[in-house]
Amino acid sequence: MPNGGFCKLPGGSVVVAIGLPSPARDGATVRFLVHAANRARALTRLRNLGLRAVYLRGNTEPPTPDEVTAVLHHPDGLLWRSTPGTAQELWHPVRSLPKEPAA
Repeated sequence: MPNGGFCKLPGGSVVVAIGLPSPARDGATVRFLVHAANRARALTRLRNLGLRAVYLRGNTEPPTPDEVTAVLHHPDGLLWRSTPGTAQELWHPVRSLPKEPAA
């Protein structure tokens, strides 16, 4: 089950953070950060990437202030990192996410 949460910003938009299994199916987890007008649009942005079963139930792991800052300062407003909680790995733009291996 995905873990994550959201925070509403003063301007009315939201930042959603969600942990999902890696699309590369290598057993790793990936933490996604999405900035959008509302939670539904944030989840739609992830679904449009091919992550079809993305749901946010509850607010167990909302984005940290550092995560909010990272996603707000990125032009795409959509970032990922494979090892959440580790300061050594930087946030990556979503276009650099590894694709699924060829079948």
